[in-house]
Amino acid sequence: MLGFLKQPVMVTAEINVNLVALTVMGLLNRLWALSYPQAVVFDEVYYGQFVSLYMKRIFFVDDSGPPFGHMLLAFGGYLGGFDGNFLWNRIGAEYSMNVPVWSLRLLPALTGALCVPLAYQILVELHFSHCAAFGAALLILFENSLITQSRLMLLESVLIFFILLAILSYLKFYNLQKCSPFTAGWWFWLLLTGVACSCAVGVKYMGLFTYMLLLAIAGVHSWHLIGDQTLSNVSVLCHLLARGLALVVVPVAMYLSFFYVHLTLLYRSGPHDQIMTSAFQASLEGGLARITQGQPLEIAYGSQITLRNVLGKPMPCWLHSHKNTYPIRYENGRGSSHQQQVTCYPFKDVNNWWIVKDPGMQQLVVSNPPRPVRHGHIVQLVHGITTRYLNTHDVAAPLSPHSQEISCYIDYNISMPSQNLWRVEIVNRESDTDVWKTILSEVRFVHVNTSAVLKLSGASLPEWGYRQLEIIGEKLSKGYHQSMLWNVEEHRYGKSQEQKEREVELHSPTQADISKNLSFMARFTELQWKILTLKNEDTEHKYSSSPLDWITMDTNIAYWFHPISGAQIHLIGNVLTWASANVATFVYVCLFLWYLLRRRRKICDIPEDAWRLWVSAGGLCVGGWAVNYLPFFMMEKTLFLYHYLPALTFQILLIPVVLQHLTDHLCRSQLPKNAFSALMVAWFSSIYLVYRTFSPLTYGEPTLSAAELRALRWKDSWDILIRKH
Repeated sequence: MLGFLKQPVMVTAEINVNLVALTVMGLLNRLWALSYPQAVVFDEVYYGQFVSLYMKRIFFVDDSGPPFGHMLLAFGGYLGGFDGNFLWNRIGAEYSMNVPVWSLRLLPALTGALCVPLAYQILVELHFSHCAAFGAALLILFENSLITQSRLMLLESVLIFFILLAILSYLKFYNLQKCSPFTAGWWFWLLLTGVACSCAVGVKYMGLFTYMLLLAIAGVHSWHLIGDQTLSNVSVLCHLLARGLALVVVPVAMYLSFFYVHLTLLYRSGPHDQIMTSAFQASLEGGLARITQGQPLEIAYGSQITLRNVLGKPMPCWLHSHKNTYPIRYENGRGSSHQQQVTCYPFKDVNNWWIVKDPGMQQLVVSNPPRPVRHGHIVQLVHGITTRYLNTHDVAAPLSPHSQEISCYIDYNISMPSQNLWRVEIVNRESDTDVWKTILSEVRFVHVNTSAVLKLSGASLPEWGYRQLEIIGEKLSKGYHQSMLWNVEEHRYGKSQEQKEREVELHSPTQADISKNLSFMARFTELQWKILTLKNEDTEHKYSSSPLDWITMDTNIAYWFHPISGAQIHLIGNVLTWASANVATFVYVCLFLWYLLRRRRKICDIPEDAWRLWVSAGGLCVGGWAVNYLPFFMMEKTLFLYHYLPALTFQILLIPVVLQHLTDHLCRSQLPKNAFSALMVAWFSSIYLVYRTFSPLTYGEPTLSAAELRALRWKDSWDILIRKH
């Protein structure tokens, strides 16, 4: 039984030395002196704020993209024991001792280093030679711009890593498809493709471009699969379902999981709460939750409430009134009702309180038991401090003359009777008998006499209105724009009938005990919408650029400058690599069109296998460059050179593709091949020389003299910082 022990157990393994060497070189290249400089470098000032908020579990919204990339950076901070206590307010600020600089920059550096072996494997899976694959990896290794972006607490290297991982995974899956479908390896690479795509999109929405490209390639392959007569209908259906599961369902589930973790970690109220709805704010610990915790859930006649506009633009605000009246005449000569002003005020104030009154009764307190207000009920809204009724009539609004003025009615004993009846319409109701609820219900107030809807116009009133936002009565229209919707944020059951006692009551905090936790999907939907629609004011940046500047690298970015030594870090690429990438793209397009035209005339210059390889490799590399570059021409956001790096990576992969094609099919005799090989050695040597020349600006050391810095200004458009002594 134990006979097998008579012989030693042998394990053999194949090690790709090229792959190991490239990985080691990538790690050394990206991780060397990673904690230098010990100062905030360029956008570290931006991402560092979010890392600190993660460490403190404080909620935030970043309109630049999904949270996965921020969570990865925060994970680096967590590994280093960062407590989040650092003021990220200035580029160049020295890091304090509690900031683990090496850990914060580690994950971007690791992902940047792993892009080197990924480039090698992608070319191998495309069926190019190991020599071409090694060349592609070296080009990534010695690309100064990719090194700079990898060595800092930034997200571009992480994005490029997941993009390349998705490409490699799909290629491995596709190659296995031909010989061993539905095996463990086949499933692994297919699922990893979907996971990598979701991670790329989760880091930055730019990852969506490559995801769409892969979906298009998978769609073409699936179309060919459908036409394969050797497969049964059941087999084809299984293939399509597997691809749908891995490339659609898994990425969507992963994307949702990023937000689930994000919202689970950030459970505390923070500086970005105000842009979220009252319901979302109330779900966070502290802030509004402390105010609203335990409020009565159902609005009743006699309830004291504050009404927040759902739109939240141009800023969050609450329905408000004060004793001042509209001017008798506006500056343009139009007259007003001279009634009490009603505005939307962007701060919490006692004048934001209103009382829900039953038109058929005089009491302003909640009865016992309370009588809830339901969808379709008619109410009057009484301003808590001035006790005047919310009113509108056929008078033009101050800044929106085509809409009605909203006021609190003052009886001047003239022929303008009050019109203060409003119908409550719960927009997000489940049935027509729904009760109006605190925070949860989004309601519309429709004026009974004129059918005008209470609406925030968004315009700021002049000095007589204290620059508060205009409220108007919009004639009833189809649809429910958010500016017409209101939700009750603070709520109490009124107990005081006397005005003086009621004023004291309005100044006191709210109390009771009802939970209003939102579901994850409700919070995800709201947060996702805010990320997509929140627009920060784009200001012109000194180093912003246009997509046309990127191809020829007519721009650079000064990331960091030491005020004493003059050491500096710049985002500048390897000039020769960028030029070679542009030439390779041009050559590929020209040859592709030439071959295509010739094949149309039934002239085949290259074998069929070589043509298919040329088309597939070019479709991936040129397609990847195009989808990651051309969309920026349609964007209105402030753009920087680093936005081009994913597209550049695809261009770099194209260089060895074109070079091998020229060697295999255009250099037909040995002499041209030898000459071409010698030229390639000289070219690679030049790329390494350019890399070494600009490495002081890539790594920030050694410090260069003013003359040396001037010598590195190869283009007049580059901004190299030179100290004036």
